[in-house]
Amino acid sequence: MQIKIINRSSHDLPHYETIASAGMDLRANIIESITLQPLERTIVKTGLFIELPVGYEAQVRPRSGLAAKKGITVLNAPGTIDADYRGEIGVILVNLSNENFTIENGERVAQMVIAKHERAEWKVVEELSETSRGEGGFGSTGVK
Repeated sequence: MQIKIINRSSHDLPHYETIASAGMDLRANIIESITLQPLERTIVKTGLFIELPVGYEAQVRPRSGLAAKKGITVLNAPGTIDADYRGEIGVILVNLSNENFTIENGERVAQMVIAKHERAEWKVVEELSETSRGEGGFGSTGVK
């Protein structure tokens, strides 16, 4: 699939690191570094603008290394870029650690996955089919 993209950053286009990668890294496109205090959040611009086909979305997800090692994650994970959005891709990062974290220009701050999606139509009914789970939720299937 081909996706139209405008790159106003000083970095290469996002790309897949391996043949089996689902996501492409997004890089910070910033003039000055940004320091996130513990529990602080910010929007990090990427300099990228895309035109997705209708029926697709781009999901912005955390990078596992940043999350595990530094406590940095995407606040609204996964963030959704809709097919009709034409603005600059921004990543909402939050620092969940107890230490400051500095974001530098060109740093890989998130990953983007292109995904197909369906549009739903509601069908109003009086009852739903029964299942063995029923109304059980939030841990109802057990711990182990």
